[in-house]
Amino acid sequence: MTSPFLSRREMLSTMSSGIGWLAFSALAQQAAAKAASGLTAKQPHFAPRAKRVIFLTMRGGPSHVDLFDHKPELIAKDGKTASLGRDSVGAKLFGPVHPFAQFGQSGQWMTTLYPKLAKHADDLCIINSMHTDLPNHAQAFGQMHTGSFQFVRPSIGAWTLYGLGTENDNLPGFITLNPPADNGGAQNYGSAFLPAICQGTRIGGSQLPDLYAALLKKDVAPGPPMKNIENKNIPRELQRAQIDLIRGLNERKLERDGFRPEIEGAIESFELAFRMQSEVPEVLDLRDEPAHVLKLYGIGQGTGKAGVNEQFARQCLLARRMAEAGVRFIEIASPGNWDHHNRLREQLSTACSATDQPIAALLTDLKTRGLLKDTLVVWAGEFGRTPYAQSGDGRDHNHKGYSIWMAGGGVKGGLTYGATDETGHKAVLNPMHIHDWHATMLHLLGIDHTQLTFNYGGRNFRLTNVSGEVAKGILA
Repeated sequence: MTSPFLSRREMLSTMSSGIGWLAFSALAQQAAAKAASGLTAKQPHFAPRAKRVIFLTMRGGPSHVDLFDHKPELIAKDGKTASLGRDSVGAKLFGPVHPFAQFGQSGQWMTTLYPKLAKHADDLCIINSMHTDLPNHAQAFGQMHTGSFQFVRPSIGAWTLYGLGTENDNLPGFITLNPPADNGGAQNYGSAFLPAICQGTRIGGSQLPDLYAALLKKDVAPGPPMKNIENKNIPRELQRAQIDLIRGLNERKLERDGFRPEIEGAIESFELAFRMQSEVPEVLDLRDEPAHVLKLYGIGQGTGKAGVNEQFARQCLLARRMAEAGVRFIEIASPGNWDHHNRLREQLSTACSATDQPIAALLTDLKTRGLLKDTLVVWAGEFGRTPYAQSGDGRDHNHKGYSIWMAGGGVKGGLTYGATDETGHKAVLNPMHIHDWHATMLHLLGIDHTQLTFNYGGRNFRLTNVSGEVAKGILA
């Protein structure tokens, strides 16, 4: 098949033969259009309820029995010796460290530590029956993102982009904001054996210790930095020519070598990076946001007021801007860590204060703009915590039962789905494994998880491996 791209010789001949920049630009646009086709929007398997996902990752394992899983029996037996299996011999049950209350017309039980989020109780689908395979951070965090705790596999964001493509060719279809460098690092937003263009684009990162201070220098500073997005030293037309020259060389190498996914990925990445120059700086710049919107998220109020984490607040606002601009999958990492092995009362209060207003503002903002109905917002950690005490005032890891919530995007609001046992130790009613959760998320996006496959090493792989059931009880 004849390559639609210019060879190096053809390119240099074209540039020197007097065709001029106008004609050359037309050829360049054809090349760019071909490059974009790798992520061109695709038809879902059936009518989707959600077009995009905003994934709020609460890393460290939030304590479900202190946040969303109300257990009167645990309160009544506080301080009594537990009998929950060999992993709790001699342990004492530990009631919630802050009060629960019912909120909204639906009467959802939630912690009083989330007063602003509680105002959205009727939008939340709280799932109290999650469970995963291992209680170790790295493995559980990897399984939450990729479906596997053993092997390097594509992340759910990469699978989503592979299955649906992008809504905006000038932006990455999958963006992760300040992802943690530990617990698998880049594997959690990687594409593994899927096309390289499907991997997440990282903006910011926890390896930038000065990022938080940098963001606080101005009340309305731009969002997390994306370095080298613009080249101010040479005109755009010459940049286009350079990329086309490199593309031509890479295309010739592909013709010679055959299948080379890393070269295909490089070609597509160069093209996407070039197109991003026109839109990314505007999306990341929060200075055009009205004062009332900044106030809604808690931006410009300082970290001391109400305990709002300003960096996280900016990320939540950026997530709305990215969703509005057509980014398919957006992930936000929580500030700090929910791994509360001790000082639970103090640390849980801090974690909730840091995230309450920004998350509530995100839901309000999406709803006001008519975006929540087709944006699936997910709040989840890799596992939960034990109903018995550790170190006297903390909790250990618990993978047998824990809570997450989802909102918008076709889920039933005001619903508490599934349940753990009387103390919150193990999922017993409508248990939802990670594979079931992934299958349900894909279903909401219009994708049949059993049909979204990729042949690798002679086998058809999928996000949910060989299992996964859609939780139809949470569908609106």
